[in-house]
Amino acid sequence: MSKVETARGSIESSQLGVTLMHEHVFVLSTEIMQNFPATWGDEETRVANAITRLNELKSRGVDSIVDLTVIGLGRYIPRIKRVAAATDLNIVVATGVYTYNDVPMYFHFQGPGTTLGGPELMTDMFVKDIEEGVAGTGVKAAILKCATDEPGVTPGVERVLRAVARAHRRTGVPISTHTHAPTRRGIEQQRVFADEGVDLTRVIIGHSGDTTDIGYLEELIAAGSYIGMDRFGIDVLLPFEDRVATVARLCERGHAGKMVLSHDAACFNDWLPEAALPVVTPNWNFLHIHNDVIPALKQRGVTDEQIRTMLIDNPRKIFERQGGY
Repeated sequence: MSKVETARGSIESSQLGVTLMHEHVFVLSTEIMQNFPATWGDEETRVANAITRLNELKSRGVDSIVDLTVIGLGRYIPRIKRVAAATDLNIVVATGVYTYNDVPMYFHFQGPGTTLGGPELMTDMFVKDIEEGVAGTGVKAAILKCATDEPGVTPGVERVLRAVARAHRRTGVPISTHTHAPTRRGIEQQRVFADEGVDLTRVIIGHSGDTTDIGYLEELIAAGSYIGMDRFGIDVLLPFEDRVATVARLCERGHAGKMVLSHDAACFNDWLPEAALPVVTPNWNFLHIHNDVIPALKQRGVTDEQIRTMLIDNPRKIFERQGGY
């Protein structure tokens, strides 16, 4: 067993238990929130709601979530620390940068290939979050996050991918990504990571469940990576039946050991109209996998052992691979 950092401190990897590998507590547009706070509303109400939601999830048998909220998604660890203190659910936090195009302006003039040049600031920041903790909170990040979407590997995105890869090589914590599966962006990520010497078995290519392209998914797996079937509930991107059928088909083909399950949901996300979400995406919530997905997988022949592998064994193995190289 190994130690895994959470918002309440380190735990044994065996204590991760049932783990949803790609979730969020809050997704926020920080500058909008600070200057136009009406959408966010009352801080105490939002925190209390998150605690209620996560306690409900724990009561349904989920032990841990991986909160992949990083720079660009409104990460604020003091708030997460408050939530974590009031729930028995483990919250694993992340470091990294989320962008589909350019790096934040803070990095625009500094770093490799910029006007002022110099070393990559992002890598050192990520390593500090992992080794020392985030912004004096004492909470250490235990996973790295980056993104590639429909625009592909733009210069800014490539810079983030390489910074994440180098922080991974220094610390050994796993990498989890956002991708645009219909355009096969995970292959591009694997190429950049491999170029940086990353062991692809320590990478989760996220949002792979947004496609039914078995050939593409098996290509990601063949290169060594885990794939995130992690947007259950976002049926507007791919229907529930297709998501379930894809996971079941991959299980039939012997790939349960390379998949993790999740929703990519949040207690509050200011990117989307709050009142419309339950209407447009009625199943996009933390309980959807246990309420609907697992029964549907079983109906299609997925075994209890395979479900355990995807929800318990694979997350534990991902976090137990430790140490830089």
